[in-house]
Amino acid sequence: MKFSRRYILVLLGVCISGFFLWRAFEGLDFAAIWVHIQQANPIWLLVGAVVYFAAVATISLRWQYLLRSMTNASLRQIIPLVSIGYMGNNVYPFRSGEILRIALLRRNHGIPFARATTTVVVERVFDGLVMLTFILVPLLFIDISSPVVRRVALVAAPLFLTALAVFLLLAARPNLLRRLVALVADRLPGKLGDVLRHLGEEVIGGLECLRSPSDLAGAVVASYLSWAIEASVYWIVSFAFDLNLSYAVMLLTVGVVNLAGLIPATPGQIGVYEFFVRTVLIAAGIDETRATAYALVVHAVIWLPVTLVGLYFLARQGLNLGSITHARQLEGEAV
Repeated sequence: MKFSRRYILVLLGVCISGFFLWRAFEGLDFAAIWVHIQQANPIWLLVGAVVYFAAVATISLRWQYLLRSMTNASLRQIIPLVSIGYMGNNVYPFRSGEILRIALLRRNHGIPFARATTTVVVERVFDGLVMLTFILVPLLFIDISSPVVRRVALVAAPLFLTALAVFLLLAARPNLLRRLVALVADRLPGKLGDVLRHLGEEVIGGLECLRSPSDLAGAVVASYLSWAIEASVYWIVSFAFDLNLSYAVMLLTVGVVNLAGLIPATPGQIGVYEFFVRTVLIAAGIDETRATAYALVVHAVIWLPVTLVGLYFLARQGLNLGSITHARQLEGEAV
């Protein structure tokens, strides 16, 4: 049954990606798109790929802040795990890369699975808030009218703002979470109740970073800085196509495409990514063919290098691609 359910979810993701790919390429001349790709300046693409690793390092710094109450792991130790996580998410469904980096953190540094998972969920909430900022602030300075952009913001805003409020409340008042857990645990059979209470304590431990002003500030600053660097990658790649777009448009593009990542699709958000990148660029005045060529290339720039590096670090950990296949088994063993 479990296999069947996952198979259905994978098939659903493929269908969604196929739909958005069709929307992205509908009515376009593939030969013209290929001409634009061939004419792209490879030097700018190479520079963009190199700069992208600065974003990965800064994301790793954020995780270090969130883990500081649990481990003194160095940035040199965390960067490989984050790279492996990116690689896993890029090539396998169900965000298996997140599970793999959490499992490796547990193996290498003894961080309980639930605590590490809590920090990863906090990361996603921070990412959502940064993306909302990247949508709302640029719209104050650039004239882009797109119902798709507004729709993405309207759907995502309440989700992430509510999640942040809940996390901050539970971090500030851990006894509130304990009472909520106790209400449920007292109604469960003995062993299940004990498991739930233990899980509640692990989540409280994972939220410890939000109770430290310095760690919280560091995580927030690193969140904005890392995504600002990634927007710089988009901007750098735009030079390869002579798009003549402002950095504000690139911030908006990053915000929209990453919030659109909430849509279930294939690993790497194939199709969904291209559709939303070209949607923003077309709204900014770029013609459809060039916008689509740019979307394909910038996707490759942020997908391929980190995937290859992640594979390298995975091998350094003594693992292979089969370890990603069994990432869910690692999760089950931890639980």
